Amino acid sequence: MLALSPENAVTRALYLRTLPSIRERCSRVHDLAKQGKLQYFDYRPDKEDAVIEFCAGVIERDFGNNFSAIPSHGRWRHLDAGQARIEPMLRNWDTLETPIDDKEKCKRLIDLFLVSVLLDAGAGNQWSYTEKATGQAFSRSEGLGVASVHMFMDGLFSGSASQPFRVDAQGLSQITLDKVAKAMQVSDSNVMVGLEGRTSLLSNLSTTLRANPQFFGEDERPGSIIDFLEKESRFEDSTRRIHIFSLWTALIEGLAPIWPSRLTLGGIALGDVWPCTALNQPGQAEGDDLVPFHKLTGWLTYSLMEPIEKVLGWKFDGVEDLTGLPEYRNGTIDFGVLTLRPAVLPPECYAHGSDIPRLKPSHPAIVEWRAMTVMGLDRIADGIRRKYGLGKDQLTLAQVLESATWKGGREIAKKLRPATGGPPIEIESDGTVF
Repeated sequence: MLALSPENAVTRALYLRTLPSIRERCSRVHDLAKQGKLQYFDYRPDKEDAVIEFCAGVIERDFGNNFSAIPSHGRWRHLDAGQARIEPMLRNWDTLETPIDDKEKCKRLIDLFLVSVLLDAGAGNQWSYTEKATGQAFSRSEGLGVASVHMFMDGLFSGSASQPFRVDAQGLSQITLDKVAKAMQVSDSNVMVGLEGRTSLLSNLSTTLRANPQFFGEDERPGSIIDFLEKESRFEDSTRRIHIFSLWTALIEGLAPIWPSRLTLGGIALGDVWPCTALNQPGQAEGDDLVPFHKLTGWLTYSLMEPIEKVLGWKFDGVEDLTGLPEYRNGTIDFGVLTLRPAVLPPECYAHGSDIPRLKPSHPAIVEWRAMTVMGLDRIADGIRRKYGLGKDQLTLAQVLESATWKGGREIAKKLRPATGGPPIEIESDGTVF
């Protein structure tokens, strides 16, 4: 492997934290798959038509041909699981003695949505959250989302006793494992995977809010990212427009210190970036085998765009650089597009006689799977558009994620593994990747 000069290493590290790098590096893995050169998986592109038809069926079932009614993929839907919670909250703020303006409303939603996404890594197959007011029980992303709404309304993240509806560094600095466990209803009989990792993220968020006033303001809250974006925006035909690069930069740079220490290149922590052994080539430069995903940053980006567009009426440019999210619900193993090669994993990966392997996020098989998921989502979205004669502006990737792949992936997982509804490969989550 060729050594890089310090300057080149830094340049390459910075590139691996950009949006375009995700699709570019994942496409390299996809190219190897087409040649049968992946280390762990066989690729069957002929089975993609079945995925496209299945996803189209889910869209037709839920939306008919009213494609414009499909919302974008985002955290908002999970926070409204079972019933609306966000719109009533907004209306309630309008009834205050001193009403707040739209910018403050949006800041509060950004506060909530950002923390909720950070809490949204996989909770495992056993945990659920029961909403006291309704008696409804929710698991997985919806459970974490509904729980986060109530934690927000109870002022758990706020350092101001008179203003519970905010997230700030002071409030987050008072978060403890016991407080999170109690709020999430975790117990010996209601076990949550990655509880410590989630709590650590919140604690680390407190520190980074204080350390990055250029993004999070002097009030040290996620919502103040709106002020940063406003400075980066421009007016065009009476509409404020902001490039997606500005939001991505604020999140990837501003939140970098919260993530656990993993790979570094040129002294820069890379985050959700992993080596893919299938990409190894003799004489390649350091870092050429690395594949970036930045899944939680991508999920944050999709989720924060929605309140900014809805509440403030701003428009984002450059959204075509956003990718699908590399997680099991969006994967295609359950349709046979990807199949693990026989005996490619050692027996110790299969615990207690299970036929479902369990691997760490850093395992090269997981890296291959995630990279193929990113590219597969592009191909599925293109296939659905071809089926209905739609352009990318008529059915966006974010709409496909919301209406078809994420929902459909969950449904097929529940059908094939009814006991858990879990993934075809279990991932040892620490609450900071998925």
